[in-house]
Amino acid sequence: MKDEELYRVMDANLNRAKEGLRVCEDICRFVHDHRQWTRGFKTIRHQLTESAAGIGISNLVAARHIEGDVGRKTLNSELARRRVDDIFYANAQRVKESIRVLEEFAKLKDRHTAEDFKKLRYRMYALEKRIITQG
Repeated sequence: MKDEELYRVMDANLNRAKEGLRVCEDICRFVHDHRQWTRGFKTIRHQLTESAAGIGISNLVAARHIEGDVGRKTLNSELARRRVDDIFYANAQRVKESIRVLEEFAKLKDRHTAEDFKKLRYRMYALEKRIITQG
């Protein structure tokens, strides 16, 4: 695998994870008015950016190729949200999946960064459980 391909995968998943975290954060902030949950998502989002810095944010952005992305089409299932809970759950899944991809591909560059991503993924599991079981 070429570095540019690796960085492209990681860039897409970093963006996807951060976008999903922001959606979950805003639901906790503006719908649930829950300061601790909001802070939890914000912290994970910022730590995700810090962890990605170990790979090199400029490398990731430079590899971005939006025009050539064969997976840009929106699926009908993405348009079928009925409640805020559906939006939260879909975005929580998106975050966990994206962090897992980051973790796996980081192993090709830096084991320590891969471990950082793994820790963030488990923090996400715990935060999601807390919100779903208490919310």
